[in-house]
Amino acid sequence: MGVTCVSQMPVAEGKSVQQTVELLTRKLEMLGAEKQGTFCVDCETYHTAASTLGSQGQAGKLMYVMHNSEYPLSCFALFENGPWLIADTNFDVLMVKLKGFFQSAKASKIETRGTRYQYCDFLVKVGTVTMGPSARGISVEVEYGPCVVASDCWSLLLEFLQSFLGSHTPGAPAAFGNRHDAIYGPADTMIQYMELFNKIRKQQQVPVAGIR
Repeated sequence: MGVTCVSQMPVAEGKSVQQTVELLTRKLEMLGAEKQGTFCVDCETYHTAASTLGSQGQAGKLMYVMHNSEYPLSCFALFENGPWLIADTNFDVLMVKLKGFFQSAKASKIETRGTRYQYCDFLVKVGTVTMGPSARGISVEVEYGPCVVASDCWSLLLEFLQSFLGSHTPGAPAAFGNRHDAIYGPADTMIQYMELFNKIRKQQQVPVAGIR
């Protein structure tokens, strides 16, 4: 895989989420991008069980368990601003057994699904972000395949993003931060999706159900 930027595309004025997705994919096809199947990224939120917090009024931590169709044999577990791990898909079964420590937050599942497009060395994924039956936003992922160091190709990624996102082109992802010269990996992409999903949750004012 190469260096990837994940961002949110605002819904066009007077348009629905689906209509905005169609406008965006049409623009990609006009550039010459070709469809290359579909993709899905999902995220379920877990909070630390009340029994593990003691009586000091400690705040519970949130853990995000995520899957990406690009890595069908892997499961990603991330803490916000914290450590992360990549495990195999049996990690989902392990979470059930750890319910004394981590409990699934109610109505927390969020996912994005859509179409993959290939344009020269760029892989573009435009997805509809949903929570339950409702469309909540639009995700745009762009990967530049030949490079694995963000600082070496960000200007090229930015130029390509501007070609079809225009004024909605994002800045450099926070995930690049201290890793600007480090080798880019799949977890860096999942961190960006975690941040995007949390941003969309806040915009919709749908808080993750925490400890009561």
